[in-house]
Amino acid sequence: MMKLVPLGDKVVLKQLEAEETTKSGIVLPGQAQEKPQQAEVIAVGPGGMIDGKEVVMQVKPGDKVIYSKYAGTDVKLGDDEYVVVKQSDIVAIVED
Repeated sequence: MMKLVPLGDKVVLKQLEAEETTKSGIVLPGQAQEKPQQAEVIAVGPGGMIDGKEVVMQVKPGDKVIYSKYAGTDVKLGDDEYVVVKQSDIVAIVED
């Protein structure tokens, strides 16, 4: 089984499912749904020296995060889809 292992300051995210029904009860087909910007962290790179600066990774697998709308690289591995982003593209950690 293949798995993604991010390098440097990269983070592998799995998008959380988008709402399929609007507040007024209208069901949206898959294409009409806006891509959610909330995701779960699947894997985290080691950080270290990136472009001459020390990068300390602040997220960990299992964290729920919000990331920049147009950030990252979409990757499909088997039936699963992931987004690989730089840690700096993550704008917040969602806490319960």
